Amino acid sequence: MTREDIIAKVNTTLAEEFEVEESQITPDAPIYETLQLDSLSLVDLVAVVQYMFKVKIPAADLPTIKTFGQLYDYIEAHAE
Repeated sequence: MTREDIIAKVNTTLAEEFEVEESQITPDAPIYETLQLDSLSLVDLVAVVQYMFKVKIPAADLPTIKTFGQLYDYIEAHAE
């Protein structure tokens, strides 16, 4: 899967799942503020990403993923 495929899939799925405009999801945008995440919706985000990309995201890695660009990088580095 190319980086472009990852970006397209992440943006489309998260825009639907969290009911935000896809145009708000940019590489520099902060994930928590853009998607208005609380602790419960963060669990949903992790579950969606893990299911879509077969990527395990340990809780210890979550603080390092602050922007969508960092999320794309993480998925790209850890995807099967």
